Amino acid sequence: VMFPIKYPGVWEMYKKHEASFWTAEEIDLSQDAKDWDGLTDGERHFIKHILAFFAASDGIVLENLAAQFSTEIQIPEARAFYGFQMAMENIHSETYSLLIEQYIRDPAEKEAVFDAIRTMPPVQKKADWAVQWMNKENSFAERVVAFAAVEGILFSGSFCAIYWLKKRGLMPGLTFSNELISRDEGLHAEFA
Repeated sequence: VMFPIKYPGVWEMYKKHEASFWTAEEIDLSQDAKDWDGLTDGERHFIKHILAFFAASDGIVLENLAAQFSTEIQIPEARAFYGFQMAMENIHSETYSLLIEQYIRDPAEKEAVFDAIRTMPPVQKKADWAVQWMNKENSFAERVVAFAAVEGILFSGSFCAIYWLKKRGLMPGLTFSNELISRDEGLHAEFA
């Protein structure tokens, strides 16, 4: 039972997140393919690694929420937030998958990006760091802080790199999705 609300601050965070709902279908990628082809090889390499990191990291965050946090929290308002966060992480994952599908045409390269935890050492190192905090031997507070760091710190540099494309007027689909996802991740870090 959700009511009466016992933790109004937590409820307010849930309602704030609920009000910011969006879907992957809202992202218009029609201009992105042309812009992608106009990027240098180095720029495409850089963006591929960012998308690989995001796709891998969102999977880890989602697994942590589903297997850990949502089963440990008893406060209904917090469970509502984590439930909504899981839905949004699924949308983030879908969005990153659509972006990778759109931009990377070579099947072997696409497979390597989707499997970045095993194929890209920098992504693997970040993933290993996050996964170590899923262990229940760590206190709940330590795990919350670690995942706030993942969503609030590790993601920030990659969000900034995509903002660099926006500043150049490139890839409006990617940059719009970046705005939506970075807003969501900011809420997740704030909630922690």
